[in-house]
Formats: sequence, C-alpha cells, structure tokens
Amino acid sequence: MRIICCYKLVVDEQDIRVNTDRSLSFDGAQWKIGLYDLNAVEAGKQLAEKTGGTLTALSAGGDILQNSKLKKAILSRGPDALFTVSDGAIEEADTHLTARVLAGAIGKMGPFDLVICGEGSADLYAGQVGPQIGQLLGLPVLNAVCRIEPAAAGLRLERALEDGVEIHEIDLPAVVCVTSDINLPRIPGMKEILAAGRKPTTEWTLADLGLAGGPAATEIVATLAPEQVDRKRIILEGEDAVDEIFQQICN
Repeated sequence: MRIICCYKLVVDEQDIRVNTDRSLSFDGAQWKIGLYDLNAVEAGKQLAEKTGGTLTALSAGGDILQNSKLKKAILSRGPDALFTVSDGAIEEADTHLTARVLAGAIGKMGPFDLVICGEGSADLYAGQVGPQIGQLLGLPVLNAVCRIEPAAAGLRLERALEDGVEIHEIDLPAVVCVTSDINLPRIPGMKEILAAGRKPTTEWTLADLGLAGGPAATEIVATLAPEQVDRKRIILEGEDAVDEIFQQICN
C-alpha cells in the first residue's frame, strides 16, 4: 500500500507573544510539526507496517520547509521519503490554495492508495484541507476517523461521532482525516534521527507543479488576542451560590 501523509509546519504556540495592541508577535518563535499532523503520520506508519507498504510525507508552505532540522524531524517519525512544495507565494495560503497545491503535488508524485491528513492544523484548525484535497482529486473522503485497519476491499474505518461510532469499509484510493484519539505518536530515538538524514527528499516550487500562487481567496483582516479583563474578585458562598453565579453570567 502506497500511503501519503500531509503535514504542516506551525509556529510553537509557547513562543507567541501578545503586543500591547493585542497583535501577535512571532519574532524569535520556533517552528514545529503540527500536533494533529503527528497523529496522521503515526497512523500512516502503523498502516504501512501492517500492509508492508510505504509512507511518504508531503507538505506545502514557505521557505521554512527547507530547514534541514525540520526535515529530519518528520522523517525520523517513520516516512520513507519526503516531498515539499516550498514557495513564498503560499507562505500565507488559505485552505483552498493549500489543498490545490497539495493535490497538484500528489498528482505529480505518481500512483498512491491513500492520503492521510490530521483533523485540522494546529494553528487555524479549519478542518478543510483534507476534504478539499479529496474533492480536487475526485476521491471519497472520510473525516473523524479514529481507527484504521486493512480489509479485503481496502480499509475498515471507524468514525467517532457525538452519539456513537460508525464503521465503514472503503475501496481505495481515498482520503482519510484522522482524529487525535487514533494513536499516541511515537518519539523517535537516536537511531531513527540518524537514519532520517539518509532518506530521500524532493523539493518542488509552484512552477514545478505548473501552478501559480496568486492571492488567497480568504483575506485575513486582523489576528488579535482576546481583550484582557480584570478579575471581579467576587466570592460566592452558601446554598444560593449557583443561582448567584448564573445571574452574574447573565449580567
């Protein structure tokens, strides 16, 4: 089975600073693999191990994708190879542009059986890129997947819903978006980290895919931190505390 896992590099939220005007400062912030994407990588690796298949990592973004440390970070977690689409024109891409670039790269990578994405990115958490990739490639998409097992027809999937669990058997190729409950991502050891430097990597630009960046369809007007509100320091005690809390919230 040939599996492609999409991931995104995001700024470490611990390094984000809030300015006095509530704008966010990313100066000096470190980059990392998105938290939910780690579950997707682990799910792809486990499935590749069960089926004797291969796992290829794929990402699209700005120049940060050329960072050798971050390349080793993803390859040390199990993928056999890495493909990146690095271009300044998509550094601030919205979900549609990101999906269009990833779908173009997948089409150029050759035959595949499965595309795995996380349930959402660690920064925007829109949950739209995976379904849009499926639509662009003309493939069925299942999201909220919490379990993946090989089956005679293709895959047996479980979807976690609010009131229960759905079980599906799907043919391949397909696109699957997994939840953070699907697994516990492995922590690479020294052996995996050293081996990551020897794995093949392929770097493309938008021109290599025959695509143009162009303006994103979504315009970001502003990104501001919530307004800080001083504590009212109201202490409620006694049997009527619940009613008083309710009144405080309503007011």
